[in-house]
Amino acid sequence: MTKIIEEKNLILPDSPMKELVERTLRAPETEDLVEGPVMAVEKAAVYVDLAPFGIGIIYGIEYMNARDVIKKINLGDVVKAKVVEKENEDGYIELSLKEARQALIWNEAETAIRDKRVIEVQVKEANKGGLIMEWQGIQGFLPASQLKTEHYPRVEDGDKEKILRELKKLVGTRISVTIISASPKENKLIFSEKDLDQKDKQEIIEKYTLGDEIDGTVTGIVDFGVFVKIEEGLEGLVHISEIDWGLVEDPKSLFKVGERVRVKVIEVKDGKISLSIKALKENPWKSAEHKYKKEDVVDGVVIKFNRHGALVSIEEGVAGLVHVSEFGSDEKLREKLELGKTYKFTITLFDPKEQRMTLSSAEKK
Repeated sequence: MTKIIEEKNLILPDSPMKELVERTLRAPETEDLVEGPVMAVEKAAVYVDLAPFGIGIIYGIEYMNARDVIKKINLGDVVKAKVVEKENEDGYIELSLKEARQALIWNEAETAIRDKRVIEVQVKEANKGGLIMEWQGIQGFLPASQLKTEHYPRVEDGDKEKILRELKKLVGTRISVTIISASPKENKLIFSEKDLDQKDKQEIIEKYTLGDEIDGTVTGIVDFGVFVKIEEGLEGLVHISEIDWGLVEDPKSLFKVGERVRVKVIEVKDGKISLSIKALKENPWKSAEHKYKKEDVVDGVVIKFNRHGALVSIEEGVAGLVHVSEFGSDEKLREKLELGKTYKFTITLFDPKEQRMTLSSAEKK
């Protein structure tokens, strides 16, 4: 770790003479940061007064690396530099402006971590693990796990290619982050976009219990459900199966981002909260329990085909399966039954408590 002379904890920590005492006690060592006024600027070298220890020099490769900075330097300017050799063959203390700047940046990064300072950075690239960005010329990484809920890839099956496609949508945008790790040896920073630590989030979640009814705001709509912001720092998922008692195939056709919705807490587990909209409505299976029984012949509408057969609704929110085996093949099933049409069916299994029902075609063969 780079040492900074001015920050060495020697003697008289509360004395206003600390810096003077410290400078007179020890000459700068390699890797130290030092500062002093510029004595001379020549064609290929800059000289810095480091009294009482000697004269510093920036030359050779260090001069070339810092040409842009040196162009702006005037006699008498005070510069910070890093000691790369405490005494060369000519008796000068060799200095590096570039390494000094890097050291100062890493010190600033450590301060930012300590103070939890929020900084704004631009997303440069994305990979399957997260986002790549740059701060003060140092490349950093923002893991997907450290994204805010509104930026987190909402992919139900965890497909890495789908996650990458979602992350790439953020390339070029500027987002506010904090630095959570800085490694000068690896020349790498780790960022986080989360504005609450896990303890804070857990305290928020613990305010809610099963059965709570809450007003929230839709923050995201995906194929598998709707994300609802309950309060700052807390978002829950209404899974597609919890949107309505009836069949829902496209949540995007039912909701808009920013829309206010009322939800019910149905699970709080592992730092996550699950919500339901349909739980606020009357369960249609309760009334169906008194209206239907096994062997009843009912009218049903074909609402969906799947690999097991046809899903048939006998009233809003009450549906059952007509198995493909009854027709011999999927092709023959679809010849006999059309999507959206009403047919006669016989109830072959009816279990309203488990919300299960199977049906058989009652149409004349």
